[in-house]
Amino acid sequence: MPAGILPLTPTSSTTTRVVGATILDGTLRDPIENGEVEFQDGVLTYVGPRRAQAGAGATVIDASGGYLMPGFVDLHVHLAMSHDAGLDEQRLWFPEEEALATASTMRQTLEAGVTSARDLSGLTPGYRRAIAQGRALGPRMHLAIALLSPTGGHGDPVFPNGSVPLYAERATTPGWRVVDTDDEVIRTVRTLARTGADVIKVCTTGGMSSPSYGPDEPGLPMEHVRLIVEEMARLQSQPVTAHAQGADGVTAAVVGGAASVEHGYDVTDDTLALMVEHGTAMIPTLSTLLRPADATVLGAERAALKRDWQARGVASTRRAIDAGVTIGMGTDAGIHPQGRNLTELGHLVEAGLTPLQALHAGTATGAKLMRLDDRLGTLAPGMLADMVLSDINPLERIHDLGDPQRIRAVIQGGRFVKDLDEVAPRERLPL
Repeated sequence: MPAGILPLTPTSSTTTRVVGATILDGTLRDPIENGEVEFQDGVLTYVGPRRAQAGAGATVIDASGGYLMPGFVDLHVHLAMSHDAGLDEQRLWFPEEEALATASTMRQTLEAGVTSARDLSGLTPGYRRAIAQGRALGPRMHLAIALLSPTGGHGDPVFPNGSVPLYAERATTPGWRVVDTDDEVIRTVRTLARTGADVIKVCTTGGMSSPSYGPDEPGLPMEHVRLIVEEMARLQSQPVTAHAQGADGVTAAVVGGAASVEHGYDVTDDTLALMVEHGTAMIPTLSTLLRPADATVLGAERAALKRDWQARGVASTRRAIDAGVTIGMGTDAGIHPQGRNLTELGHLVEAGLTPLQALHAGTATGAKLMRLDDRLGTLAPGMLADMVLSDINPLERIHDLGDPQRIRAVIQGGRFVKDLDEVAPRERLPL
């Protein structure tokens, strides 16, 4: 189990019971009304109907009227991006200012209800280790560290005139690698694995924000995807995921053996059938796709391009759901505003999932894709005590979960890391 997913040290070994809430356990089973969960040392020991009596000496927390769910898993975040400060201010930052801003974003993400996340380029393992060791608050994390693409591809930050954007100019957390040959691919994958990558992210298409190639244009070929998958299986059996927006790039990722496809905004029916056959998951990142296409910000041509891709992306997600493709929750936070991760659940419902299926996608499915479903993603005895308490019924008001104020408490490894209603004893809270 990677360092970032080790159980966080609870603040107390006292047995805790959370009683009275309606429990949605992350599976597709019916909710448990007037339920109870019990945990000790960060691990769940009971999940079920509220008991009349339990062990003596337990701390009892009354959550009546609330809705208790597993901690959510955002499979696609960039926590080093999109800080509150503008680009001009960030250009003047010292490295420690950027690090502290990233720490703030990590905590904001946790307080939005995301207790585990997959950062798909930008963060180094130092952030993951700081969270695991209790020096910072944030989601349990898997890291890609950097994304791989060919020269001119989505991950190549160089503009046609040779200039680079601010994130590449500062390069305090370099989040890209350019690879064009088999040797470069193998060397880069081995370097990322040595550094501590939990997942390898490849770009098999360009993107709407790419300096050079657009969503329909090529990225890494299928042969390189396959080479990376084989190398990761040989080294440490870690998964590969693919940024893929256009149809040909999605097909290259699936045939090459990627475990999941990020975006998938234009997928053919034949490729959807292959995804079902291979067990390839789709992470639609609709939160980013459906951000307004403002011509005053993007320019008329790029805004029109985005509107076209919005229609294609929603239609593609609907067809994927109808075809039975596994759907996971990912926001592309950093492009999408940080700290509003659960907005994605409402978009998934609009695309065709039921609210219960969307909750499952955001919890159990995410944990399974991170290969942590033996410890995370559902509420059952023996699982880690990562939970979210909301004051709204997500089966009736799924869109409202995107408002962090509707997430009243977040428990991670048995610790209340957010407690808006002050239901937990003070000694159970982190400093």
